[in-house]
Amino acid sequence: MDISKTIKELKKRPEFTDNVGMILIHNGVVRNWSRKDRTAVTALQVTPDPVKIEALRQEYLQRPGIFEIIVEAYSGTFQPGDDLLYIIVAGDIRENIKPVLAELLDRIKAEAVTKKELFSH
Repeated sequence: MDISKTIKELKKRPEFTDNVGMILIHNGVVRNWSRKDRTAVTALQVTPDPVKIEALRQEYLQRPGIFEIIVEAYSGTFQPGDDLLYIIVAGDIRENIKPVLAELLDRIKAEAVTKKELFSH
């Protein structure tokens, strides 16, 4: 995802200025170590569930103050430093936007993405 281009497109919507005072972005990347025990990771296999992700996106779009949510989740085998997941939440005020990004991110990771860390032997 080209974040700058995506935000520029979002800002072109006629209702943008009436509804948006904040845009938060999550850009998840592959770490070169495992969260579990910090073992070196050489690659990460990721499989997102696009149907579940869209259901979650639709659910959180109903929250007060939310104008738009854009999610892009990549599938495949990735190297440390590669982008995996983008979430953009645009809405009125930070009190509405921050919890939506945090909750949506946690739920996508828990409910809609499977991943397998690959280690060198």
